[in-house]
Amino acid sequence: MRSTDKPFASLADIAACRTMLRGGSRSFFAASLVLPRGIRESATGLYAFCRMADDAIDHGTDRPRALAELRDRLARIYAGDPVDIAADRAFADSVGRHGIPKSFPDALLEGFEWDSGNRRYGDISELKAYGVRVAGSVGAMMAMVMGVRDPYLLGRACDLGVAMQLTNIARDVGEDARAGRLYLPLDWLRDAGIEAESWVARPVFDERVAGVVQRLLAAAEELYTRADAGITNLPSSCRPGMYAARLLYAEIGHELKRRGLDSVNQRAIVPWQRKARILADAVLAATRGAATVGATILDEARYLLDSSSEAGSYLAAVPAASGRERARWPRVEDRVIWLIDLFERLERRERAGEQTANVT
Repeated sequence: MRSTDKPFASLADIAACRTMLRGGSRSFFAASLVLPRGIRESATGLYAFCRMADDAIDHGTDRPRALAELRDRLARIYAGDPVDIAADRAFADSVGRHGIPKSFPDALLEGFEWDSGNRRYGDISELKAYGVRVAGSVGAMMAMVMGVRDPYLLGRACDLGVAMQLTNIARDVGEDARAGRLYLPLDWLRDAGIEAESWVARPVFDERVAGVVQRLLAAAEELYTRADAGITNLPSSCRPGMYAARLLYAEIGHELKRRGLDSVNQRAIVPWQRKARILADAVLAATRGAATVGATILDEARYLLDSSSEAGSYLAAVPAASGRERARWPRVEDRVIWLIDLFERLERRERAGEQTANVT
């Protein structure tokens, strides 16, 4: 790749990426607000490319062609010649600045390929393998942006990504089924007495479906717990953002439980007021001392971290960030006050917009 001394992305590119995420990835946008500026910009470029790639596959009419175009765009990013698109230029900067191995975004595109074929998943291990590709890979890339090089810490980042993906699947059961998609493990459906294809053709919520969704949320909670040790070992200025992401996504599952686990007829959404409280909790949680990281990696994620010599060379060559990196604001109390004030203003603006829409 070309030297990163001269960035590909302009300030306007970063602003465009941030605008896209504000509209389409609110939980990430909220969590990113408490990342230090330099990390936030790299994370924004990374996530904007992932978001755009996901949308190209999810909303495109010719998925094989969209996937081929994404692979070409990715190749150009790693060749130092990104396509003239803000997200591509921003991601090229993230790749060059943090030495992200190409095997990580390649895994993401492989997961999208699985999506394009409406693949079914026989058990939770197969579903986790999908989650590693479409979300664990993103978690590992985010960790590298934050200076992580230890493979077991990257494993914890994969845990967090897969947990988030399982939460998303639990939340979107009905929406996916109406689009002909099914991610719930087939053996769990059989255990519940549900014939998968018949149910997808006519998705109806009942206590059997609730039981499968509950199992999925329990699997996600196990992975959130595994991920906690990884978060405590991040640079201090990055912990609030990652705790925020972890807590915000887990709260989607908690909200789903409050709604009786019915994700067929409704979509669990965390209110802004609760998001503000969660962000404040995340800032406070970031003051905890580092925990011991277990020397285990998900079997489904091992290939991502072990199989590529390219990844090994990148991990060895790029220096890690200091765990003593200072936070953007010196006092935790200042962060909490700032976050609560911000979300109060956002909520007032949202209510004003709704009132204006009702009048017009």
